[in-house]
Amino acid sequence: MNLTFDGTLVHLGPLITSGLDKLLDSYSDHRKIILVDENTHECCLENLIHGFPALEKAEVVVLPAGEENKSLEVCFQVWSALLEYKIDRHDLLLVLGGGLVTDMGGFIATLYKRGMDFIFLPTSLMAMVDASMGGKNGVNLQEVKNSIGTFSPPKAIFIDPQFLETLPEEEVFNGFAEMIKHALIFDVNYWNDLKRIDNELDLIAPKNLWRSIEIKKTIVEKDPKEKNLRKLLNFGHTLGHAIESYSWSGASLSHGHSVALGIIAESFISWKRKRLSEVEFREIETVILKAFPMVHFPEDAVNRIIDFMKNDKKNAKQNIRFVLLESIGKAIIDQTITTKEVGEALLYLSLLAKTGN
Repeated sequence: MNLTFDGTLVHLGPLITSGLDKLLDSYSDHRKIILVDENTHECCLENLIHGFPALEKAEVVVLPAGEENKSLEVCFQVWSALLEYKIDRHDLLLVLGGGLVTDMGGFIATLYKRGMDFIFLPTSLMAMVDASMGGKNGVNLQEVKNSIGTFSPPKAIFIDPQFLETLPEEEVFNGFAEMIKHALIFDVNYWNDLKRIDNELDLIAPKNLWRSIEIKKTIVEKDPKEKNLRKLLNFGHTLGHAIESYSWSGASLSHGHSVALGIIAESFISWKRKRLSEVEFREIETVILKAFPMVHFPEDAVNRIIDFMKNDKKNAKQNIRFVLLESIGKAIIDQTITTKEVGEALLYLSLLAKTGN
């Protein structure tokens, strides 16, 4: 399966038949660098190199795993390594990893010597259906998600679902949160397909991956710099990012888990504002409860989470901006939410943690 996403080739299928070899041939006179983290270095790198002889002499740069390493300090270390290897702007960076690695890899490539070519080889479900798509790259700053970044697309994205075999089941399901998001903001029929999924194999069926890719392509190509329509893709993320940042001080939550909590909370606010019907809210809640455990938030968490939201890059004129649902498959952007509504939504998540797990 192939499509062109804002000028970027996207291929879904086995790498060996993807055309990656031809792309590498076009860089035969240039050096290749493979960027991985500790996990993909162990689980994915060997198979990639064995499948493509053009990569046998590639330099390998390993990022430390973990969200706490999604920082400028680590980027400086990579840039220093590229200088040490005498890499120039005409060489090719292959980014092999999940959403954190693709976010950082695109950012590193975009700024190195004012920009070098890069391609994405996503290895997690979240990266395959969302993080690698759309040209957003970035790193965190002072525990605020993706505060520094660029809009810069890769030359190509090669999605081989076989990489998902290297992931534990809970990590695969983290990508489910982004797929749910796509359905809720854009496609009720896709939602009806997703809500019946109860196992990993059905979740990663190519038709589901492809539908999420198509939805993101449709939205991003109409609004590549997030001035209007693309803001829909932030559904679940305003609260989700703040919850994720808050969790770093304790039992850290994954991005997908945090977004799932954000989807319930923002759907709850949509219902309380009488935009979303109670029937549809309960349907959303039921689907997410089946896939993700709920989390209790102590009283002192509310102010800290709100503080994180105040630094969200989507805000304007010091107002916290949310995406709310009007129905399943239809959302509205740029909704200003009160701190009281945020507190009520977090309280509701805590109640679910007592009754829904």
